Amino acid sequence: MFIKIFVLFILILCCNTILVAQEYSIVIKGGHVIDPKNNIDNIMDLAIQDNKIVLIANNINSKKGALVIDATGYYVTPGLIDLHSHNFYGTQPNHFLNNSYEALAPDGFTFRSGVTTTVDAGSSGWKNFDVFKEQTIAHSKTRVLCFLNIVGEGMCGGPYEQDLSDMDSSMTALVVNQHPEIVGIKVAHYNGDDWNPVDRAVAAGRIAKVPVMIDFGSHLPQLSVKELFFDHLRPGDIFTHTFAKLKGRGSILDDNGNVNSFFIEAQKKGIVFDVGHGALSFMYSQAVPALKSGFFPTTISTDMYSANVNAGMKDISNMMSKFLTIGMSLKQVITATTWSPARVIHHEELGNLSIGSVADVAIFNIRKGKFGFVDSGGFKIYGEQKLECEVTIRDGKIVYDLNGISKPLWQSKISTIKNEN
Repeated sequence: MFIKIFVLFILILCCNTILVAQEYSIVIKGGHVIDPKNNIDNIMDLAIQDNKIVLIANNINSKKGALVIDATGYYVTPGLIDLHSHNFYGTQPNHFLNNSYEALAPDGFTFRSGVTTTVDAGSSGWKNFDVFKEQTIAHSKTRVLCFLNIVGEGMCGGPYEQDLSDMDSSMTALVVNQHPEIVGIKVAHYNGDDWNPVDRAVAAGRIAKVPVMIDFGSHLPQLSVKELFFDHLRPGDIFTHTFAKLKGRGSILDDNGNVNSFFIEAQKKGIVFDVGHGALSFMYSQAVPALKSGFFPTTISTDMYSANVNAGMKDISNMMSKFLTIGMSLKQVITATTWSPARVIHHEELGNLSIGSVADVAIFNIRKGKFGFVDSGGFKIYGEQKLECEVTIRDGKIVYDLNGISKPLWQSKISTIKNEN
């Protein structure tokens, strides 16, 4: 009888231990948590159960986590949101970023830099969004959202993007309202001397109640950026390539190297200023004076496609490092890649670490040393710190681990095997 009671006691003790150990699927210990939405900027622990964030607190019991990640010395942030990328990859010739070779499948480029949500910036139009959704959105582990191009054929380049007859506000708005993955409307690459594409995109935005993103700068003769801000765009609309210096478009700086006053007024009005680095659209000659004067971008994004991932842009963590170097704080660059873009696209459920939010989390290391950062003009600056993504968690699952900090030591496993034998 005593033996039976003893065995029962041992079984109950083991079961309780197992239950305690499995209260959380992941516990991240000792990291410096930065969550701009909730104004958290401190060393804390974070617990995940299934695919939700369930606790942020000091000294969460490690025994309650099925997996424990020691994040001491690292920064823990919401999963990043890249507001401007191009992901409609395919094999159509001469189609630029629309179902063609220069766009990039997201999963190979997002997780390694801490991005859990990427927003395609107008690669598809209403005529071929269904193809984009089937080929890319439906098959990506990354959360893929998008701006729909005002051009029905999408961002095919060349004459496609000059065709006013293919810019239909009603059809664009209709398709936006049919698909929750579409968060806005895009205008790009039109080089005519009229406002038709902008006005049609804004009209569609009004119908669908979504923002418009403007890639502005090819117009011949040149159109007024000031007029764009105050006569055509609404508060909440997005001006991308903020720090570009392009022919056919006025720049952020005046002839004396100061920020044009109408940029400052437009930001007060509510115009969103996005970086959109790309291959041609980020210059230190524009960004450094602007930041020194106190003009900061609302959002930091990549404009990622094949021409820039191996050039000066590289990835969003490299871009964040550039902005750390030229004058933004760590909290500011985290805000510009998490909570700010979430608010811009009206997806406030993303870009934060609130209790109950989906468990999209990034863990970063800041390396110290001498690093070179290159802009779109091929000019370099040196910085002394560089953000490097260590771990990315998407929907409660570890999808990237640079140095294996979430993994057990191989030697420990071998030791366990030997002991069992």
